Amino acid sequence: MNKFITKFLILFFILTNNINAEENIMILKLKDGDIKIELFEDVAPNHVKRIKQLAKDGKYDGVVFHRVIDGFMAQTGDVQFGNSSNDQFDLKRAGMGGSDLPDLKEEFSDLPHERGTLSMARSQDPNSANSQFFICFKESSFLDRQYTVFGKVIEGMELVDKIKRGDQNNNGSVSNPDKIISLK
Repeated sequence: MNKFITKFLILFFILTNNINAEENIMILKLKDGDIKIELFEDVAPNHVKRIKQLAKDGKYDGVVFHRVIDGFMAQTGDVQFGNSSNDQFDLKRAGMGGSDLPDLKEEFSDLPHERGTLSMARSQDPNSANSQFFICFKESSFLDRQYTVFGKVIEGMELVDKIKRGDQNNNGSVSNPDKIISLK
């Protein structure tokens, strides 16, 4: 009987850990394929909760990468002005909007901004992150402990590298930008 209980507990532990791990994996679908992202719920719980909620509500579907700077990062997530699927879409204002939810308090950590890091975009106010985020193309340690890291690309970084770059002379603004097909 004890062996049965022990085996059951081991199996239960393995299965529940796997389920919890899957809860923090998202798929970012772009025109070139799927990108697998791991979310760091233990490091930035409120930011992860926000990303999951907006994704669940389909708010990121159709949102453009409005600011993409070669050798630095690709920024997206303006669900207000950057969503090419809704009537408020305005590429000139993309990057100035957010969701109708309140801004988030910073959750800075010691996690580095390295290639594949997902981090929340914000204004100069550290507590102004809302829906916008960026993916680092390469190490950007000057952002460490100043922006909330909430995830990392674990598969498909070569697809992130294919995102259309913006105008270097115009702060990375992108004309005819790539967009998120879905985030689930």
